[in-house]
Amino acid sequence: MEQVNYSEDSIKTLEWNEHIRRRPGMYIGKLGDGSSPDDGIYILIKEVIDNSIDEYMMGYGKEIVIDVIDNEVVVRDFGRGIPLGKLVEVVSRMNTGAKYDSKTFQKSVGLNGVGVKAVNALSESFTIESFRENISKKVVFNAGNKVEEFPETTTSEKNGTRVTFKPDPALFGNYHFIQEYIETMLRNYTYLNAGLVIKFNGQVFTSKNGLLDLLTDNMSEEGLYPVIHLKAEDIEVAITHNNEYGEDYFSFVNGQHTTQGGTHLQAFKEAYVKTIREFYKKEYEPSDIRGSIVAAIAIRIQEPVFESQTKTKLGSKDMVEGGVSVNKYITDFLKRDLDNFLHKNASIAEALQKKIVENEKERKAISGVQKLAKERAKKANLHNKKLRDCRIHLTDKDERRLETTLFITEGDSASGSITKSRDVNTQAVFSLRGKPLNTYGLTKKIVYENEEFNLLQAALNIEEDYENLRYNNIVVATDADVDGMHIRLLLITFFLQFFPDLIRKGHLYILQTPLFRVRNKQKTFYCYDEKEKEKAVKSLGANPEITRFKGLGEISPDEFKHFIGKDIRLDPVRLRKDDVIHGLLEFYMGKNTQERQDFIIDNLRFEEDLLELAN
Repeated sequence: MEQVNYSEDSIKTLEWNEHIRRRPGMYIGKLGDGSSPDDGIYILIKEVIDNSIDEYMMGYGKEIVIDVIDNEVVVRDFGRGIPLGKLVEVVSRMNTGAKYDSKTFQKSVGLNGVGVKAVNALSESFTIESFRENISKKVVFNAGNKVEEFPETTTSEKNGTRVTFKPDPALFGNYHFIQEYIETMLRNYTYLNAGLVIKFNGQVFTSKNGLLDLLTDNMSEEGLYPVIHLKAEDIEVAITHNNEYGEDYFSFVNGQHTTQGGTHLQAFKEAYVKTIREFYKKEYEPSDIRGSIVAAIAIRIQEPVFESQTKTKLGSKDMVEGGVSVNKYITDFLKRDLDNFLHKNASIAEALQKKIVENEKERKAISGVQKLAKERAKKANLHNKKLRDCRIHLTDKDERRLETTLFITEGDSASGSITKSRDVNTQAVFSLRGKPLNTYGLTKKIVYENEEFNLLQAALNIEEDYENLRYNNIVVATDADVDGMHIRLLLITFFLQFFPDLIRKGHLYILQTPLFRVRNKQKTFYCYDEKEKEKAVKSLGANPEITRFKGLGEISPDEFKHFIGKDIRLDPVRLRKDDVIHGLLEFYMGKNTQERQDFIIDNLRFEEDLLELAN
């Protein structure tokens, strides 16, 4: 082993901003390029808005104005404004803030005084302005380093704070904001803060009915019964069921969307099962009670303990006030309020029980097949050539867990190239054999009977509970030809049919790979469309070598590492409120109707017209 000199020179002290820039994962999770809703650029926006929300929760400032133009973000609130003499320290000195004083900020989102400092350190430009009692102050930073501090001046602006920042491309690369992800974040803030008005790029978001509005806005079809909406001082829940597979939850703590759940969500799921069993006086299986549920829970507690700075999973076991446990608090609330609601609303209680009985019948009908399939999957995993796993998983407490990715490929050559070029710590590969089955209109029994889908489900670890998902990103990696497109559609159909929550939570992506390689002896460009190819040819000058990639298998592992590394291009598969899953699948994956044939013919003509114009 090579000898390493360990001396005083080996000990280094980093400035606060240097540490954040060197270890951004500790503060904002993964960096990303904006393709995923949990990418760092959205966490930066959230960290700034959280401070504005905390002001609102304390009774100051009913409006927040946010603008995102050309990758520059501006957040203006109308709270009390940061004390002017502490403006520099609040955004550039670690462990500085008002949230260590529980009297100043009670039941707030941020507690460690870190968030806005991380935004400052990770931005190529960061400006903060505070307005208090007709006096303002402004400070400008670059990568956390103070560039200019302006003297205090008189102002006519209302009290509050304005933060303007631009994420640093040196860290985030060629990033882009997806407006839909920002809108979802902002809507969640309004659901949890009745009366709050958020203006985003001219749009206005507000909510009167809290979590009831959240469920209504996020469901593409009406529930099987009216939403059960219950509230108390520090807790609010909304519950209904639909006809989709899986369990769909939205959980929040002090206004923070805990996308990874935590102690409060687990307590809710257990308490809900217990309450339902006691109400109907039957020991229904938890999976039958919760199957097809759509629910939201929001609680407020003092000094919450999250498992990371990004606050996506609650670790607190106590409510702090009075030392009441999270579990007992939620259990007592549901036992009292949900039980009373069901006794008072017999028609809803009847509809709920009907759904539970339907789930029970289906589970029993496939139980034998399911048991055999699980045994088959377990044996297959011992010698599984279909899955080349990675070392870190989403369920681990590792700062890189949000980077965990499963590539679903077709064919040995494609999976071989990705396997040889992947990051073995965070990237896994699942290899399909030929085209998968069209699952539209089939029951979940087919998932267990079909070897490909059974093993894929087992690899993802979602047979029992969505929270056990092993990879944050599920990436379909197929050729960009007709067969590859067909495989994409068949896989998307599978997830829409049986695991739509994976799509709704932003886990499913399509891998974009280059169509062309343009190079000369000095430089190489990988181009994803004709425009990029033309630009590369022009840049390289006379007679560059142009290669057209026909499939993933033609790209060597040495080249492939460029396309699944930090410059990876992913297209998210997204579901909007207006997307009715049944209608989508019926139209695109159902029987060949005249309507679909007309759609294909019309769009082929449109594409031909575009090609003529281009030429």
